[in-house]
Amino acid sequence: MALELKIPAVGESITEVEIGQWLKKEGDTVKVDEPLVELVTDKATLELPAPVAGRLTKILIPSGQAKVGDVVALLEEGAAEASSGAPSQSTPAPSQAAATESKVMPAAERLAAQAGLQASSIPGSGPGGRVLKEDVQRAVTTPPPTPQPTPSAPPAPPVQKGERREDVVPMTPLRRRIAERLLAAKQNTAMLTTFNEADMSAVMELRKEYGEAFQKKYGFKLGFMSFFVKAVVQALQEIPQLNAEIRGTDIVYHRYYDIGIAVGGGEGLVVPVIRDADRLSMAQIEAVIADFGARVREKKIKPEELMGGTFTITNGGIYGSLNSTPILNPPQVGILGMHAIVERPVAKNGAVVIRPMMNLALSYDHRIVDGREAVTFLKRIKELIENPVRLTLEI
Repeated sequence: MALELKIPAVGESITEVEIGQWLKKEGDTVKVDEPLVELVTDKATLELPAPVAGRLTKILIPSGQAKVGDVVALLEEGAAEASSGAPSQSTPAPSQAAATESKVMPAAERLAAQAGLQASSIPGSGPGGRVLKEDVQRAVTTPPPTPQPTPSAPPAPPVQKGERREDVVPMTPLRRRIAERLLAAKQNTAMLTTFNEADMSAVMELRKEYGEAFQKKYGFKLGFMSFFVKAVVQALQEIPQLNAEIRGTDIVYHRYYDIGIAVGGGEGLVVPVIRDADRLSMAQIEAVIADFGARVREKKIKPEELMGGTFTITNGGIYGSLNSTPILNPPQVGILGMHAIVERPVAKNGAVVIRPMMNLALSYDHRIVDGREAVTFLKRIKELIENPVRLTLEI
């Protein structure tokens, strides 16, 4: 008997998804929890796994929109085990395996089409050789080598002006949702931004002194973000107006600290949330961040992990940004922007010295956060980062 594969509930208020790339074709055998198809929601791109081992017998909705509860495919349970003794017709031979591994992700295919490139010809760096959006971006920004003519070669004919073409590509649900939220944040909040800078010398010295031992013990690097998460939590405890939200005519002050961390995905930033960050050690925070980063790249982040943050941190410095005005993530009333660390001259004790400096930006909703509170909050972040021992002593 065929088993119906249905669109599951993928998050609060989400009733519709877009069917992305099918990772299996009709007739393929599948294992339990093996990804079958990509589902694009207005929050993230997810993979729908096989609930049982068997064979994908029929794809009912190959592309387009689908609602939660819709049947998208039929599975024949147990077919994989029954056919394990003989090679399956849908299983590629060893000589074919390399050719079928290079899958093109939807975002990569759209970007390649816009650039006039053949996506399947671009080397993929994703799992199983998948071509990611980042691979296409590299191909676009890296021009092919220009052949050098030999001295005896005749002059090249004049280049004819190419066709002036435009490609119209529909926005994905995720990109549409990002656009809607950013516009709503600008229209529905009284957003202001205040700036400061932090000398990163002390944090960098700590990472240099203890980084190797930290990685040996925990299996991952000691990054900068855990310092800022700890600093933000401590500052929020002192300035609770930035850990609040407006509900109607009420101000709700959160007495818990769920910190959103902006992570770059294939189609835009998503903001998974570190729950109860005040109760976590720096090692635990780094572990959660590393896990989020890996699963966002693999499109395995869960919708519920993107909901309910009380404050957000975003790091444009990893892309080289020196300064920015981060946009609020409603209903939150505060967001901290980190930026690139750059050595520059600063005055210390009456002398000009070179220090690794980071610009900091705090955007806040002026409806419930006054300038004095915002400036005090950002100044506290600066003090804690420049004297990180305070983070462990909580002083």
